[in-house]
Amino acid sequence: MSKRASAPAGKAVDAEAWVDDHGDFLFRYALLRLNNRQVAEDLVQDTFLAALSSIQKFKADSSLRTWFVSILKRKIIDYYRKHAHEEETDSEGVGKKAFGQDGHWIEENGPQDRGAHPEQALNKSEFNEILRRCVSYLKNKAALAFTMKELDEMDSQEICKELKISSSNLWVLLHRARARLRECLESNWFGIKK
Repeated sequence: MSKRASAPAGKAVDAEAWVDDHGDFLFRYALLRLNNRQVAEDLVQDTFLAALSSIQKFKADSSLRTWFVSILKRKIIDYYRKHAHEEETDSEGVGKKAFGQDGHWIEENGPQDRGAHPEQALNKSEFNEILRRCVSYLKNKAALAFTMKELDEMDSQEICKELKISSSNLWVLLHRARARLRECLESNWFGIKK
């Protein structure tokens, strides 16, 4: 394959520059959502190939990186859809002791003050690694729903449409994901043993 591809206005595109300029960012983006290095690498590679094959459609209304991320998001969603059949049914009791019927924390079971402002904890790469690991323990569809809602800040209706699920199914997925993440973070980040 040639390093250069046709671009709008007849300009050539340097595919190696794409990889150099955007590859690491896209890999981190995919790895956070997939927690599988090989799959993340494959989907980033597929993203660049899709971009090369459809460069004529790029109208430069957004940056190249934004365009790549939109392609990669679609690849990640397609990956989860394809592998959704591999999921096992979650147990019904997950998180029941921590959440009320309305989905909010039961006061005494809610997150405890850990002495640090939440934004300070998020800035720590250590915390991000543990969060990434905790997200990896979630079932595929729950992990995708959580990352779409909390990391990508997508609207619930849009998530339901993308995942082809009902709003109540989304609520259950998010409820279970948050419960599992809470348990994982408490034992791995906050060091709480129950």
